[in-house]
Amino acid sequence: MGWESVAVIQRIEVAFDIPVHFTRNLFDPANPLLTQIMRPTGGPAAKLVIAVEAGLLDHQPDLCERIIAYARWHELQLVEAPLLLEGGEVIKQSWDGVERVLEAINRGEIDRHSYVVAVGGGAFLDAVGFAAAIAHRGVRLIRVPTTVLSQNDSGVGVKSAINYFGKKNWLGSFTPPFAVLNDSDFLETLSERDWRAGMAEAVKIALIRDAPFFEALEKDALKLIARSMPAMRRLVQRCALGHMAHIREGGDPFEMGSARPLDHGHWSAHKLEALSGWSIRHGEAVATGLALDAIYARRMGFLAEADCGRVLALLAALGFELWAPQLEARDSDGRLQLIVGLEEFRQHLGGQLAITLIEGIGRGFEVHDMNAEVIAASLAELKGGQLQAAA
Repeated sequence: MGWESVAVIQRIEVAFDIPVHFTRNLFDPANPLLTQIMRPTGGPAAKLVIAVEAGLLDHQPDLCERIIAYARWHELQLVEAPLLLEGGEVIKQSWDGVERVLEAINRGEIDRHSYVVAVGGGAFLDAVGFAAAIAHRGVRLIRVPTTVLSQNDSGVGVKSAINYFGKKNWLGSFTPPFAVLNDSDFLETLSERDWRAGMAEAVKIALIRDAPFFEALEKDALKLIARSMPAMRRLVQRCALGHMAHIREGGDPFEMGSARPLDHGHWSAHKLEALSGWSIRHGEAVATGLALDAIYARRMGFLAEADCGRVLALLAALGFELWAPQLEARDSDGRLQLIVGLEEFRQHLGGQLAITLIEGIGRGFEVHDMNAEVIAASLAELKGGQLQAAA
């Protein structure tokens, strides 16, 4: 018997607009931005659910009341009081937060022309965004990032996820937000750790594509650790625009291939977060990953000594502690857990291993294997240098 096969291949191209706004005092009735996003023609407002990270109320106890007053003033259809949920990695560690958002979407009869507004840090936006992405195959998500890390990195991206099976971002989706509203006033009440942690992603984007930005960070380092708001606004805006430019120009916005330049420093950071039981902030782990990769690249002959020194000096000037004892953790076979994490990272990427390193400030490139002995030597150097600096 014979057989025959017919293939009909059709290409579907979809363009996305992702408006990112930089503002202040978003929920002041005098600020029309949110209303203009939801009612661009001035017509009837669609319904919305607002989820708020509960920790924000520690510094802004009247936040929910201000949101309700804003909605009432602008005649927005807020279907119920803001939904308060725990933030940080806690919300990404189980299905509970996602389910509560889904329940609110169902109660409010939110549809694909309605809105979910998420107000919180990066992990919080991830969990709420994932719920919005899977409800009705996607309802409109407006992100209001409240940390440096979420305003300059995760909040302006196209991904959302929660952790599963003990692995970072294992369950998630690629869904561009309807809009991102960066209110710099939220940054003023951040803890020192959260203020600092978000700066690691700025160093990362500068290292892989923007040498002048790296120089600007070197010049602004003292202002940044002194909590200069003008310096931080410059960092957030330039970093956010750099991330968006890479997503727009990189040719792979939904990561169908294996390359992940925006994950520079992240192969070890993801594993370090898990090894610490998520007590190490994502940005803190990324700073360690950037330092480790710089030392590794120098040891492999990819990166000049002077450039490696600049990377380590900037991270130190921004106040990062680059060593963590979890980096020395070993499995039952005596292997470094960090090196075992390379295979987990490959699975996260899909396909072959692809690690972005740098061959100069602002110049990233890709390798497809990592030398375990050089990684171990780089770890030893990182530990020795950090302990010497602390002495």
